[in-house]
Amino acid sequence: MQFISKILLSVTLLLAVPFACAHGVAEGDKAFLESSTGLQVIPYIYLGAKHMVTGYDHLLFLFGVIFFLYRLKDVGVYVTLFAVGHSVTLLFGVLSGIHINAYLIDAIIGLSVAYKALDNIGFFPRFCGFSINNKVAVLVFGLFHGFGLATKLQDFTLSEDGLVGNILSFNIGVEMGQMIALFGMLLLIILLRKSQDFMRYAFTANMALVTAGVTLTIFQLSGYMWGTV
Repeated sequence: MQFISKILLSVTLLLAVPFACAHGVAEGDKAFLESSTGLQVIPYIYLGAKHMVTGYDHLLFLFGVIFFLYRLKDVGVYVTLFAVGHSVTLLFGVLSGIHINAYLIDAIIGLSVAYKALDNIGFFPRFCGFSINNKVAVLVFGLFHGFGLATKLQDFTLSEDGLVGNILSFNIGVEMGQMIALFGMLLLIILLRKSQDFMRYAFTANMALVTAGVTLTIFQLSGYMWGTV
C-alpha cells in the first residue's frame, strides 16, 4: 500500500501548482457571462458545478475537513456548514454589489487550507495550548470561500435581467459540483483507511495541504502588494 501514500502526496502537490494561481473563469465562460441576458438556469448550474470541481482551493479545504470524519452523519454536518457559509456570501456578495479585494480573500482561503491541515495533525493543542471549535471554523471559513466565489463573478458585467435566478442557479451548481467532488474524496479516504499505515499517510497528506495553503497565501499576498503599489 506504499504506492497509495506516494500517489496521494503527488496528487496533492500537483494540485498546489494551479491552486497557487487560483482558479479563474475560462474564456468561453467569460464570453457567455458577459453576453447572456434573461434567466439561464441550466447554463448557470453548469458553470457553478464546473467552477467548484475545478476550484482547487475549495476542494483542498473540503478534503481537510472530512479527512478524519468517520461517520456519514458528521460528514453531512460539516459539509452543510461549509455549504451554508459559502452560499450566504456568494449570493450576498454578487447581489449586493459589495466588493472585497480578491487577493486578500484568496489569501484567507489559503490560510483556511493550512489551518485545517494543522488542526488535523493536532498542531494547535500541542504547540499553542488551545483548541478551535471546528464547526465554527468551517462555517466562518465557508463565508470567506463564498466571497471568493463572488469575486470571480464580480469581474464581469452581469445583466440585471434574471440576475437573482441566475446566481441562485450558479449556487445550485456549486453545491452539485461539491457533492461530486465529495464522493471522490470519500472513496479515496476510505481506501486509505484500509491500510495499516493510514496515520503515516494522513500526516503526509496533511503536510502537503499545509504546503499548498501556505503557497497560495504567499502568492496572493504578493499579488495584493504588487497590485496596490
